[in-house]
Amino acid sequence: MRKVNLLSPRAALLSLLLPAIWISPTSTVLAADCETKIGAVLPTSVDWGRPIAETAQFAVDLFNESGGVKGCDIDMVLRDSQVDPKIGVDAAKALVDLDKVPLLLGAVSSGVSMPILTSVTVPSGVMQMSCCSSSTGFTDVAAEGKTNGLWFRTFATTRNQAAVAAKLVQDKGYKSVGIFYKNDDWGQDIGKLVKADLEKLGITVTTSVAINDAQPSYRAEVTEALKTKPEAVYMALYPAEGISVTREWVSLGGTQKMVVANSLKSDEYRDGVGFQYLSDVIGHDSAPPRTDSADSFTAMYKEKFDSEPNGPGLPNIFDAVMISLLAMEAAPELTGAAIAAQVGKVTDPSGTPVNADAAGLKEARALLADGKSLSYQGATGAVVFDANGDVSAPAVAWTFTEDGTAEAAYYPLADVDTFIATLSK
Repeated sequence: MRKVNLLSPRAALLSLLLPAIWISPTSTVLAADCETKIGAVLPTSVDWGRPIAETAQFAVDLFNESGGVKGCDIDMVLRDSQVDPKIGVDAAKALVDLDKVPLLLGAVSSGVSMPILTSVTVPSGVMQMSCCSSSTGFTDVAAEGKTNGLWFRTFATTRNQAAVAAKLVQDKGYKSVGIFYKNDDWGQDIGKLVKADLEKLGITVTTSVAINDAQPSYRAEVTEALKTKPEAVYMALYPAEGISVTREWVSLGGTQKMVVANSLKSDEYRDGVGFQYLSDVIGHDSAPPRTDSADSFTAMYKEKFDSEPNGPGLPNIFDAVMISLLAMEAAPELTGAAIAAQVGKVTDPSGTPVNADAAGLKEARALLADGKSLSYQGATGAVVFDANGDVSAPAVAWTFTEDGTAEAAYYPLADVDTFIATLSK
């Protein structure tokens, strides 16, 4: 069976002395005669993070079924970040120093991905591909030449997300908004951008409140925000603190008119707050395009997991894995720099279109062997990275249902870009 190596950062030294512990919750693939390791730092200890890790392993299994990388199975060594920068960095160091991985998938949360990038992957020459880090800070670091071309992400930046959030507020007709944002790289970035976009649209921002991790109560922050009497609130939080803030807000009489970031698109948040209090919530997220390749991913996912891929980051991690492994197949050697140099070859708009299924991956391998470039067509469509490793994407508005989420509106990429252009005038 396919193997997923789950090691905590604290178990890194023990892994040198004890046999590895292998878990195979979803796979049925027989191993090849050789294996190549890659690393993944993902938040498996939180409810919404486990499906991201499972989808990453699903993509690895599909790639192995089609022949692996250079004839060898890929072994994804997975470590839990716990959405904690220190733990994430420790996990990444273990993967790079002990497992000698040339490629790291992760992390989730810009606040975890950034210190991994600057203190682990770039200094070690390891390529890093994130599914779920959107801060524009990465664009700035890349533009300054500080990533050495080793950084990529399949998730649209907070520039896109903030604009869509502002559009949802505008479309709802709200005249004043209070903002709660997570006090990390991602939260600070999107909180600042949403505030600026709302003010550009003539909407009053009554308050902008930073929310720190793991506080026993957020009553003081909520009480201060309530004094400003916003008509609606915008929340860019993760489920743990999002549940606490929302409970405090509602219990103290705050408005239930809310616009929320994709980070709260989870059963954990809905169930933790209570669906009955979330009927006026609308959320935003990047969206797969309306393409055959996106439909194919949905069909494969449903067949594998018997559920819709509704959680945050699932199509993005699928594409992050597939693009990375195709780049490994194309690379003359399995070093971070060599793999990163081939990302453009497998996501070339003028290349031969290939889908992320068994037949498409076999075709991709043959084309690469002939020295041809590919236009990867995946769960998020035809992925194309700019010079800073960024992508753009369509967007979707969503609402909660009793057992999941439902799409409320779809915004094609051209519409998103046009709206952003109006905000820039």
